[in-house]
This record gives sequence, C-alpha cells and structure tokens, in this order.
Amino acid sequence: MAFGSFNQGPSAPMAEPNTTPLVDVMLVLLVVFIITTPLLTNAVKVDLPQAQAAQHQDKPEQIRLVIDASGKLFWNDQPVAEAALAQRFQAAASANPDVELHLSADKAVRYEIVAKALAAAQQNGIAKLGFVTTP
Repeated sequence: MAFGSFNQGPSAPMAEPNTTPLVDVMLVLLVVFIITTPLLTNAVKVDLPQAQAAQHQDKPEQIRLVIDASGKLFWNDQPVAEAALAQRFQAAASANPDVELHLSADKAVRYEIVAKALAAAQQNGIAKLGFVTTP
C-alpha cells in the first residue's frame, strides 16, 4: 500500500495518489446500475384512438414543357410555337394560380431557348418550377 514507507528518514510527500478506493467505488456503482436499470424500463400501455380519413387527392395542375435537341417545344406532348408560349403560360396561370411547370430539356439544346422559356413562364405568372431529368 502507498500509505507510507518504512524509511525512517525525513518524510517526503507521496508522489502517486492511491486510486484503489476510487476503483472500488466505481465498480460498486457499476454493479448497482446494472442491477437497477432493467427495473426502470417498465412500459405503460396506452390505448390511442384510431382515426379514419379520406386521402387528399387535390393536386395542382402540371404543365409538362419538353424542349428537344432541335429546339422544338412541346406543351403536354403537343407541339407549340415559341411565340404562343407566353399566351399559354398566361392562360394557365389565370385558370389556376398554383399551376406547376415541369421543364425537361435535352442536354444538346442551347441554353438560350431554355432561358427564354423560363423568362416567359416567370413573366406570365408561373411561380412553381421543376426541372425533370432522366438518369
């Protein structure tokens, strides 16, 4: 034990602390926690009410605008001229303010055509926009 020494000379302070009591206390606490932890996990059964509701099917109208590699525009799979695009956006926005534009453009198309279509949508009241990609 490190309580003292058998040296009869001048006593110097101990250089190392005695950790045996600390380890003993920690092992006792560990055993107590191991024994009491399973007793604390009791469950209370609660009967929750069951609710019945119809599924909400109200989806906003979607405009599928496809721009192919040659720059041709297709509004919901129907060909449309670039000049008539603004009028169609305005009519769709006035009919339903929550209309969504789903834009799918070929990777070979010039960005100028895509930018013009986006500008026409924004200027005519289309606020929701999504880009459709293919893997």
